[in-house]
Amino acid sequence: MQTSRAPERPTPVPQRDRTIGTVPAVPLGGFGPGDEQKRRDLRRMKAVATGFLLGATVVFFVAKYFEVVRGVPGADYVRAAAEAGMVGALADWFAVTALFRHPLRIPIPHTAIIPRKKDMIGDSLGDFVGENFLSESVVRDKLDRIGVSESVGRWIAEQGNADRVTTELATAARAVVTVLRDEDVQNVIETVAVRKLMEIPVGPPMGKALEGVLVDGAHRRLVDLVCDRAYDWVADNQEMVLRVVHDRAPSWTPRFVDDLVADKLFAEVRGYAWAVKTDPEHPLRHAVDRYLAEFARDLQHDETTMERAEQVKRQVVEHPEVQHFIGRAWTVVKAMVLDAADDPSNELRLRVRDGLMAFGRRLGRDAELRAKLDGWLADAASYVVRHYRRQITTLITDTVARWDAEETSRKIELQVGRDLQWIRINGTVVGALAGLVIHAVGELVIG
Repeated sequence: MQTSRAPERPTPVPQRDRTIGTVPAVPLGGFGPGDEQKRRDLRRMKAVATGFLLGATVVFFVAKYFEVVRGVPGADYVRAAAEAGMVGALADWFAVTALFRHPLRIPIPHTAIIPRKKDMIGDSLGDFVGENFLSESVVRDKLDRIGVSESVGRWIAEQGNADRVTTELATAARAVVTVLRDEDVQNVIETVAVRKLMEIPVGPPMGKALEGVLVDGAHRRLVDLVCDRAYDWVADNQEMVLRVVHDRAPSWTPRFVDDLVADKLFAEVRGYAWAVKTDPEHPLRHAVDRYLAEFARDLQHDETTMERAEQVKRQVVEHPEVQHFIGRAWTVVKAMVLDAADDPSNELRLRVRDGLMAFGRRLGRDAELRAKLDGWLADAASYVVRHYRRQITTLITDTVARWDAEETSRKIELQVGRDLQWIRINGTVVGALAGLVIHAVGELVIG
């Protein structure tokens, strides 16, 4: 039977830390309003269980009186049942109490199990979590059954949810740009980013990109545009051609001859420009393709061309206007982010929201994209589990090791103690029934 609500403080157990040595125990945290209700329920259940013990005790003494003094037939059966119920109740009280403290404050061996074995419990819990929850097979199976990308896609495809995500992103972006100092960011852009740009050779990547453009034929639209503008310019500048011919013609040639030559020259130039414009297979177009292909190769392999590309890059980066733009880049970006964060109808914010919704709808339609994203997520989770499982489980074991032993015991008792009191109640009832059966069998066999 429990004699006091204030348990004896168990002998302090040194708290271990696997990385920094022995450290003092730290509190587990205060008891909240919900804990107060649990504490009342625990006290009530303890009173009920103790009441069963007291009831069995009273019945035992009454039955013993009627058996010995009055000689009432059948009183021995009641006395045997009550006696066994008392034994069962006391045994289960001892077992339940021994989990959390020394019964009757007597330091009996193998009692106060939780305070003494707290670190071992934390180690076992960490190992259990690591082996059964943080294994690659378990993580992959759980992610496969959840279908993260499909659920996320369906969720962000709804405008209300996309607005929520956009709002959170805007809030986070506002916090970031507000915390960062303008001078520091500009210094990073001007020193680190620009220096890194100057260190990276520009020729080879430009040549590779140009090769890709030529292979795809994407440059032909630009060539078409140049040919169209060239023809339009020639057609609109006949007077310039005539003036050039007149200015360069010998002074002794007649005027009408100069006019004939100018008209003929203009007709030839316009006809050639028209042929280039309208014929996709014109030799000049092929010549442009060959020149661009050769230029792409030179950008990647010719030292002279690569050096010229570097010179152009340096001239562009060091140009005053470019330097001014770089200096103001962060100011512009910051203003855009703050405007988007303050105004729900901001164009940038609406574009982000629409982009999220479009991405969500695409996830709903594109099974291949979903499989790819789920695979990336599973690979990332598996990598974390494979390389950091021990660190994760150590978080559990080290945290438990730092808890105050007495407070940990009280917390655990508060969570499960009410259910454990049923063990005491059941022990009283089952013990009484067992005692009655044993006494009856003894009477039948011996009597």
